[in-house]
Amino acid sequence: MKRYFNIAGPCNAKSHYMVPVLKRIKAIDNLVEYGQYFVIHAPRQTGKTTLIKELVNFYNAEGNYYALYCSLESVQVFTEPERGIPEILATIKSALKYSNLPYKNSFAEEIIKTDYSTIIGNALKDYSLQLDKPLIIFFDEIDGLQNGTLVTFLRQLRDGYITRPEIPFVHSIALVGMRNIRDYKSKIRNTHETLGSASPFNIISEALTITNFTLPDIESLYAQHTKATGQVFNRSAIDKIVEQTDGQPWLVNAIAREIIEKILGNDYTKPITPELVEQAIQNTILRRDTHIDSLLDKLKDMRVRRIIEPIILGKSNSISISNDNTQFCLDLGLIKIVNGEILPANKIYNEVIIRTLSSDTQFELIQKIKPNWVDEHGKIDMTGLLKGFQQFWRENADIWVEKYEYKEAAPHLILQAFLQRIINGGGTILREYASGRERMDLCVIFGNNKYPIELKIRYSKSVVREGIEQLANYMRTLGEATGWLVVFDRDTTKEWDEKIFWVTENYEGNTIHVVGC
Repeated sequence: MKRYFNIAGPCNAKSHYMVPVLKRIKAIDNLVEYGQYFVIHAPRQTGKTTLIKELVNFYNAEGNYYALYCSLESVQVFTEPERGIPEILATIKSALKYSNLPYKNSFAEEIIKTDYSTIIGNALKDYSLQLDKPLIIFFDEIDGLQNGTLVTFLRQLRDGYITRPEIPFVHSIALVGMRNIRDYKSKIRNTHETLGSASPFNIISEALTITNFTLPDIESLYAQHTKATGQVFNRSAIDKIVEQTDGQPWLVNAIAREIIEKILGNDYTKPITPELVEQAIQNTILRRDTHIDSLLDKLKDMRVRRIIEPIILGKSNSISISNDNTQFCLDLGLIKIVNGEILPANKIYNEVIIRTLSSDTQFELIQKIKPNWVDEHGKIDMTGLLKGFQQFWRENADIWVEKYEYKEAAPHLILQAFLQRIINGGGTILREYASGRERMDLCVIFGNNKYPIELKIRYSKSVVREGIEQLANYMRTLGEATGWLVVFDRDTTKEWDEKIFWVTENYEGNTIHVVGC
């Protein structure tokens, strides 16, 4: 059987190319040896389930422990413990049934199932008493449990933990999910429940996370395909994948699979080039594969909006790194922190966040805006285009802004939807999130031409002068001598004749058009 790049569900070495998972978290062995309870958290589709299934196989093969994998995904709909706890018990029993652990058929046979406050703890105590080796359980999808079910389940784990010196119980437990355990606490607070003195959280010794692939990981992963088929990933293609994905595991696999299976049709004679990588990225974005769709569904969450909107506006210096909302977005894999700056997690997410938030506007603009600003030589009349946008904004601003949940960022999003409508099929937009500098830099690339644009909201009288200086610096990095500074004035007391203006300045030998909106 040929191996392939997997983008759906856990990986296994027989069917899939994969990075060895056991080395991705090295601290687990000590935690297990010392009988600790711990958390493994990481964003969706980074390899959590693959890791813990490999760990179960490893510990069972090693022979010093019995290890069990148990997914709680099916229990997520049961919020009340009267229903949820018996369902968890049934899920553990089912996981045992399909394992090779001893005495599995007798699990929970003598338990009174109506006493939901103790049945899981008692069942695990009775089962541990029968075993001749310590038991390890990896509970996957733990953060999907809700309200009373979550509280009651964790209380029983804590009770078993603290009575272990007298009554046998599970030796080591890993709670595995997208979010760190602090978010379980916030869920409980939101429902006005408290764990009180029986809080299970104070028995957790450590919270581990799974990091993205490193460059050697990606090289090793792609080399497996080259060894199997002879198909080569050009060095520049690998570098582009690293640059665009920041090593996010699903993206690394998805780009390779898109190129090999869909673009090239499994023609292994053709090398994988940067151009193919770019095509694969655009295909994945436009198709909104499950990973991207599920991740970006989180953009509707108020906690996420409070972080992503300032990032779009370049106001991330107003975000506290220790804020619960920031930590929530980090746990989801939407953002990263680099040298104290909060940014989208990778360049593909840079693009997808804006495209997703402005997708409805792009669709509606298809009928309203015709791409009339591209001449016969393939150049964009950017001045004409932005003057057209000024008129559109004057006539439609209030109506269109009201359609957005991200109202403060709406001007940025609407202009980018306007630009996307013009260049679709013929160009790209590079987006630079200027963290903490109250702007967003765009470079519209159409054919062989680049058009630098800077977006700002007028927060002060000095915004134009600051913007000109910032845009000039950005233009230098692009090697361009003409740029456009778009300044949105959100002051509702001003007339449109005051907000809409066009000024062209020569700044250090550069031509900069200041576009008031």
